Amino acid sequence: MEEKNPVQELKDQLFSKKENIYAVADEEKCKTIFTYAEGYKAFLNLAKTERESVRCAIEAAKERGYSQYRLGEPLKAGGKYYYNNRNKNLYLFRIGTEDLQQHGMRILAAHIDSPRIDLKQIPLYEDSEMAFFKTHYYGGIKKYQWTALPLALHGVVVLRDGSTVDITVGERDEDPVFYINDLLPHLSQEQYTKPLSAAIPGEKLNILVGGIPVKDGGDNAIKLGVLKILHDLYGIVEDDFISAELSAVPAFKARDVGFDRAFIGAYGHDDRVCAYPAVTALLESVSDAHTVMAVLADKEEIGSDGSTGMQSMVFLDLINEIARAMGKNPAAVRAASKCLSADVNAAFDPNFADVYEKRNSAVISCGTTMSKYTGSRGKSSSNDADAEFVGFVSKLFRDHGVAFQTSELGKVDLGGGGTVAKFIASLNIDTVDLGVPVISMHAPYEVVSKADLYSTYEAFRAFIDG
Repeated sequence: MEEKNPVQELKDQLFSKKENIYAVADEEKCKTIFTYAEGYKAFLNLAKTERESVRCAIEAAKERGYSQYRLGEPLKAGGKYYYNNRNKNLYLFRIGTEDLQQHGMRILAAHIDSPRIDLKQIPLYEDSEMAFFKTHYYGGIKKYQWTALPLALHGVVVLRDGSTVDITVGERDEDPVFYINDLLPHLSQEQYTKPLSAAIPGEKLNILVGGIPVKDGGDNAIKLGVLKILHDLYGIVEDDFISAELSAVPAFKARDVGFDRAFIGAYGHDDRVCAYPAVTALLESVSDAHTVMAVLADKEEIGSDGSTGMQSMVFLDLINEIARAMGKNPAAVRAASKCLSADVNAAFDPNFADVYEKRNSAVISCGTTMSKYTGSRGKSSSNDADAEFVGFVSKLFRDHGVAFQTSELGKVDLGGGGTVAKFIASLNIDTVDLGVPVISMHAPYEVVSKADLYSTYEAFRAFIDG
């Protein structure tokens, strides 16, 4: 082996560097990365909404011996529990053997909602021999990206008799799909002059759902035909849309991207690409010392509000219940606790390099990325993690051989975004963001690296077991 000169050795010792995981991983490690990715892809295909994500996580937790917990029930050391909050927000937790007041909890907090197209409460109408659903988009989307795509309908409807029906249409090969019309190029001269944000107004994101009229149905015969199908299949009448949660999501499967299959393309990487490793890391962890919680939160894309968002008091209630069950002071437990806000960040994209500051951007396939602060412009609305906690997490990863990098979301005066970190930190819990770099974040089809996915799993395992 050729010896390095002293200057090169000094650089290796002192310089920070990012390495492509695939370039340094051996064959066995690459096989492990690809195998883990297959499980994640299967999860993505089953869990395109928060309800479906909760359902999948509960099934996996039950297989590992977790039992349902309800507020007020007794808890015991060594116990493994899940708390299901309205089928859209889940807390998995295992009570460890070490002193909870001295060591606190290790918390992984991801969100399972993604940008999508929701139906309005009175959605169905007919116009010009077509039936449509009126919609209200959810989260930060580029509206033009959602036209001319195959869409699937997911959700629940509470019927007038109080029963609930689950609906998933558009995922099986034999299912119909749905569609948002776009304007043909030949008639788009005026549309071309508008900025991207205005080219497709929100009120024009209407979903095409039918075109065959009921014979002799008179006015609204196509609408009547759609309602008849819904009634025959699910017992739905038009008033039942008022008590429905129905969303249109891309009818795409998760697929490998690239000749070498290094990447995964899918809907909903943000933030299920962090939720999946958070759950699997907890369920597969080997140490029972720490008290550990994995949070799958709803509503992050619209501010984390509501009863199932990260600002819900149920998070605090659960910590208090666990602390009191162990005979500990809840405030002291929170002060000793540590959290990884498991959320994605933007991967540097050379096609749009002008909006990134490359030195402080995440590079795809170089490992999970830590974001000391989020927010926008002057760190507005950010959790800015303290140096001591960042140092603790960094040392933990280095000690466990976890490939990681640091990043921020775009140039100072251009970028920015929010996560759940600030809401957890406000409870006096040390918190920092950590997650997978994503290409085309918030698009109907996003891209991540399998290597970064597995690196994030390794980081969560180190945090739980270390």
